[in-house]
This record gives sequence, structure tokens and C-alpha cells, in this order.
Amino acid sequence: MGMKLIKKTAEYRIYQRRDDRYAVENAERKPVNGDEKAAILLAEGLITAPAPKQPEPEEPEAAEEEAAAEEGAEAAAEEAPAEDDAE
Repeated sequence: MGMKLIKKTAEYRIYQRRDDRYAVENAERKPVNGDEKAAILLAEGLITAPAPKQPEPEEPEAAEEEAAAEEGAEAAAEEAPAEDDAE
């Protein structure tokens, strides 16, 4: 047994494959792929769209370490000209 017909409309046919994935054919019996296939399967309720990824908040410890490193670099830059004046 190959693919099982799930739904047939005037525009397309949806089949379920043996590995539980879906195949979509258009009216000319040509395969439909990509975004168009995903839109059809979403409209039929056969698949769900993945949730958009939320940006991970920056950890406060990492921000503090970066700020301390920047302050240390600024302090070193201020000390360097003072040493040049002494010479």
C-alpha cells in the first residue's frame, strides 16, 4: 500500500505517506512543495506552525562582566598618557 488519500478538492489532493508525512499534488497531478504545500496543510489543520523563537534575555552577570572590562580598559587608557607626561 502506497499513499492514503486524505482529502481531494478541485485544486489539489492530499495524501498521507507510510512514514506519516504528507504529499500534496495539484490539479495536474504535479507535486506541490515548499511554502505553498505548508500553507495548504496548515489550512487543512494537518500540521501546526512552529512557534516563533523568543530572543533570549541577556544574563545580568555577563553584562556586569562586560561593563567591568570596559571600565578597566578606560582606566588603563587614562593612566597611559599620565606616564608619558612624567617622562
